Amino acid sequence: MVTAVILINTQRGQVTRVAEHLAERAEISEVYSVAGGFDLVAIVRVHQNEDLARLVTDTIQNLDGIDRTETLIAFKAYSRHDLDGMFSVGMQ
Repeated sequence: MVTAVILINTQRGQVTRVAEHLAERAEISEVYSVAGGFDLVAIVRVHQNEDLARLVTDTIQNLDGIDRTETLIAFKAYSRHDLDGMFSVGMQ
């Protein structure tokens, strides 16, 4: 599994429309509107690097309302949320 964080700048007034469109994609698990140097952050989980490349170059970069993206590929997860989920399997 490949996890990536995509930082996105949108055109003025397009944050909500772009976020809603991205959130509909199966490969994108979460989309956040954020303050700072970017407008949106999308969390992506795909099976292979090629799937990520296709999503970014064929889908995201061609979406109207997006000015710029920056893609960060995760090497390893250190999430407490993920660890808790692994150890709670079968527990009530």
